[in-house]
Amino acid sequence: MTLSIRAVDGKRDLRAFVDLPFRLYRDDLNWVPPLKREALALLMPEKNGWFSHAKAQLFLAEEGGRVVGRISAHIDTLALTMPARQGFGPGVGQWGLMEAERQDVFEALLARAEAWLREQGMTRALGPISMSIWEEPGLLIEGYDHPPTIMMGHAKRAYRGWIEGADYRPVKQLFTYEVDITKHFPRLVQRIIKSGEANPRIRIREVDRNRFEEEAAIILHILNDAWSDNWGFVPLTEPEIADIGVKLKPIVFNDLIRIAELDGKPVAFMITLPDMNEALKPLGGTLLPFGWAKLLLWLRRPRVRTVRVPLMGVVKTLQASRLASQLAFMLIESIRQASVANYGASRGEIGWILDDNQGMRSIAETIECRINKVYQIYERDLAA
Repeated sequence: MTLSIRAVDGKRDLRAFVDLPFRLYRDDLNWVPPLKREALALLMPEKNGWFSHAKAQLFLAEEGGRVVGRISAHIDTLALTMPARQGFGPGVGQWGLMEAERQDVFEALLARAEAWLREQGMTRALGPISMSIWEEPGLLIEGYDHPPTIMMGHAKRAYRGWIEGADYRPVKQLFTYEVDITKHFPRLVQRIIKSGEANPRIRIREVDRNRFEEEAAIILHILNDAWSDNWGFVPLTEPEIADIGVKLKPIVFNDLIRIAELDGKPVAFMITLPDMNEALKPLGGTLLPFGWAKLLLWLRRPRVRTVRVPLMGVVKTLQASRLASQLAFMLIESIRQASVANYGASRGEIGWILDDNQGMRSIAETIECRINKVYQIYERDLAA
């Protein structure tokens, strides 16, 4: 049978693009089926604010009228303006959302994605990034033995060899850390926290969900400042925040998202989410016929094993100070207590964290976290 690669065209192709992983991973007990409507929304410019500064082309691989692979090629215009020393910069395109039945299918898809990037004037490719750096960057290379938490990816073991066999070299690793949150942190950390609690200049407060847009603006300001020197940083924009807010608002709880204030000014934050994957896994990607009722019941007051910290940050002016780690420990401890008491959680996951982010890695190690998953991003010169 002849293998063909073609561009996605229309809603039917989009559905085929989304449906493929459901077949490829149906026997993988650690894959979590996403809600299909949310997976479709990420691909649609009218529903994903990332497209306000990016463009993408999706491709399907077909053989005998059957879809056997998929890939995206995309360009983030904001990423093109970032300093090259931070990973992106002029001429850097990306690919992602890659799934394939066989290596030859992957190779054909990758060649087509690279050709599209060259046509757009790109000279270097990073991947996999699916599709925004803020969504699911990197290929899982360690930690296949347990399901990912919300907004983290899963992949087949074979993909690593396929990518490296296509002359891609590792450029960055992303870690997630897990920790038993039923236990108190080490005594040194407890002393640092108590010292902060006694400092009248410091206030740790819950966010107010009733002022969602205002609180989101505060967090966005801190985030874009705190992360601005990180590898792969692209500033989150207001359209993206709006769409992320719509997606995540059902699992935003006041006691799991907190802001640290110093002399009345917001200087740090920590976002924690109950692991919705625990509720989604049994639904098989659809809310019909009764999944909607089960999910609605869960959302009223989640009871979970795991809570995930996808984002936290301290303003840049404080990052070299002892106060930065003190604020981080205070935020973590206040949310740890709420997670155990109010959601029944016993496990926390922090990340992703860049391999060269020594500050965050040190904080994770000090509270006795351990790395549980590793994701890897690859690069290749498109002129080669």
